[in-house]
Amino acid sequence: MDMSLRSLGRAVDYEPTYAAMQAFNAARTESTPDELWICEHLPVYTQGLAGKTEHIFNPGNIPVVQTNRGGQVTYHGPGQVVVYPLLDLKRAGYFVKEYVYRIEEAVIRTLMHFGVTGHRVAGAPGIYVRLDDPTSHALLPQRPVKSGAEPFRPAAGSGANLTGPDFTGLGKIAALGIKVSRNCTYHGVALNVAMNLEPYLRINPCGYSGLRTVDLFTIGISVSWDEAAQVLSHKLATYLAP
Repeated sequence: MDMSLRSLGRAVDYEPTYAAMQAFNAARTESTPDELWICEHLPVYTQGLAGKTEHIFNPGNIPVVQTNRGGQVTYHGPGQVVVYPLLDLKRAGYFVKEYVYRIEEAVIRTLMHFGVTGHRVAGAPGIYVRLDDPTSHALLPQRPVKSGAEPFRPAAGSGANLTGPDFTGLGKIAALGIKVSRNCTYHGVALNVAMNLEPYLRINPCGYSGLRTVDLFTIGISVSWDEAAQVLSHKLATYLAP
């Protein structure tokens, strides 16, 4: 069954979109086609189910919305492409772990389209870039490894967190937050294109202190919101196909 792409437009309020996703999934049947919703939000902080208030230092005039997705706090705002896949995973034929992998792969392929190398970090969903060389194809030592392989351990004194994910030398360019109910997905992925990144300084992004957030513009890639939205939505439609 084909997936339809639905543009919600730009400068869209978050809360009505969140309500619409819930309503869509509540009303869907086994024959409801899957959809990808593409939009840009007005400034908002969203908290995941396990979100801790101490990760938001100074929201100022930016609203904070409690949601039922996984993960901690993140920020949405102008200059960011947000895509919400509304999929029936049972019909698609894969599980949540592969769903997350496929979303991340679509982001990596989108970045590749613009000449940037995206990376995964073990234990931290989302996509990251090397701050010193965003085009480098060199594998990260802190990338996820297959079970049975020796996991990466940062050296003592390196400044890396020895117990959690290691973000040394990296900036986060795409955030992921999902919810699956009755085998159907909502929430999704956000790719930073050309934003005011200051609001990220008011939070611990995704619950990680000191994690730097970047966008395509700050790493030297000038691309329009429309082009980034078009590439990402088509990569997602391709990689999320059954």
